[in-house]
Amino acid sequence: MYTFYIFIRTYVSVMQIGYINRLKCKGAVLMGEADYRDAAAYAIAKERLSIIEGMVEYFLFLAWMGGMIAWLDGALMEEGGMTQTIGAVMGLVLINAFVTLPLGWYAKFKIDARFGFNRSSTAQYVKDTLITTFLSVLFGSLVVWGVASIIASSEQWWLWSFAFIMTVVVAINMFFPTVRALFFDKVTPLEDPELKSKIEELMQKTGFVSSGVFVSDASKRDARLNAYFGGLGKAKRVILFDTLIQKLTPAELIAVLGHELGHFAHGDLYKNIAMVGAMLFGMFAFFGNLPQTLYLELGVAQSPHVVMMLFLLMLPMVSFFIMPLFGLMSRHNEYEADRSGAELGGAGHLADALKKLVSENKSFPLSHPLYRFFHTTHPPVVERLRALGYEIRIDAEEGYGDPCPND
Repeated sequence: MYTFYIFIRTYVSVMQIGYINRLKCKGAVLMGEADYRDAAAYAIAKERLSIIEGMVEYFLFLAWMGGMIAWLDGALMEEGGMTQTIGAVMGLVLINAFVTLPLGWYAKFKIDARFGFNRSSTAQYVKDTLITTFLSVLFGSLVVWGVASIIASSEQWWLWSFAFIMTVVVAINMFFPTVRALFFDKVTPLEDPELKSKIEELMQKTGFVSSGVFVSDASKRDARLNAYFGGLGKAKRVILFDTLIQKLTPAELIAVLGHELGHFAHGDLYKNIAMVGAMLFGMFAFFGNLPQTLYLELGVAQSPHVVMMLFLLMLPMVSFFIMPLFGLMSRHNEYEADRSGAELGGAGHLADALKKLVSENKSFPLSHPLYRFFHTTHPPVVERLRALGYEIRIDAEEGYGDPCPND
């Protein structure tokens, strides 16, 4: 199963690379020729790295299933009890994180730096990595303790574990903006009174109640543009990246926020949580009923930490094949949110903002159908602009011409 997953994942990446290579020398779409070629090179570089990441993930999986689970289980056997459980599960997480750390560094300091995105220093990167590791170990250990306690106390542990993890997912959505502001980005209230007034007026139109409008100093780490609504209930916040404020006009910014408020008005966050819940329910039901022979083949007992380790190892594969269904729903939601953004901020302003986002973030505007099927949560920006009433000409996608000069 895992081999099939890696094969499909790699095949999709190869098709995407070939597709971009063929299109990058045709007429530029939504950006100038130089920016279009740059966006193509960036997309290809990321996809090549994704193939390497897939291979590393595959060999890690083979290593764990081929004996490392039994080795780690035996190494911690003397500890016993909850110490053994937490140590084994977090050991798997930390070992995998350590092995893949160079790939994350390469993505940031080689690929992102080459294309002008990375603004983080080595010291900042090390600090962020240490904080992330600390938080992962701290909260991860608490989650492992909770699930292990449930497994030890109930025959229907998978059902109660699912309920526990869903509570954790909801809590993460509620407190993510606060945690991010506390440990990573410096978040300050929006100072521009005119823009703040327009945003508050926009929120009143849709009934969105938040704890405030804030600006994140994300530019100290990355040059990309972004904004998000974080939290649930009274903890909701509007977070604008300082890069977004710098690059978009107030009218374009209002249109983008109108799009995000459209997600709120349509309950998309809750739909996404429900989709995650359905995926987790299926996984817990599956892992709660694995045959005893599997554990015998692995040479380990059917203990709580082994069950959780298998869950974590199989999660990427399950997520990959569930993603098309999630993507289908998400792309539909994006069209609906665009419609809201056009109504609240003007279709022209939203279209101009989308074009700037594509250009500034070096997002290649076209992708292979297989890649869209498996990976994308947003429709191609070309299709989004067409839905807003703008006709975008794309140079013939068949009968590709000569190779790019200097390639």
